[in-house]
Amino acid sequence: MSIAIDKSKCIGCGKCRNVCPGTLIKQDDDGKAYIKYPKDCWGCTSCIKECPVYAISFFLGADMGGRGSMVHTEKKDGLLRWVIESPTGNVTNIDIDPKESNKY
Repeated sequence: MSIAIDKSKCIGCGKCRNVCPGTLIKQDDDGKAYIKYPKDCWGCTSCIKECPVYAISFFLGADMGGRGSMVHTEKKDGLLRWVIESPTGNVTNIDIDPKESNKY
């Protein structure tokens, strides 16, 4: 499991670095985030949920049924949207209302 960080989108806020439980995310001289040891990523997705500019994606490997898809989150109008992009270009959105999920 691993994440991918798009440095062209990264704004250097450090939120991903601060929430990574494995302290695997570092910042380069320009303040851009990168993952130092991708193979050691636990796949907790904390960094993905914290990134305000959607610069981080999570690789959904075949072992997880993802067939190489990438997933990231977006926040809009109080919803958390999981965006799944397949290698073929298909995009699936899963919207979650955090207020509703706290009821269970």
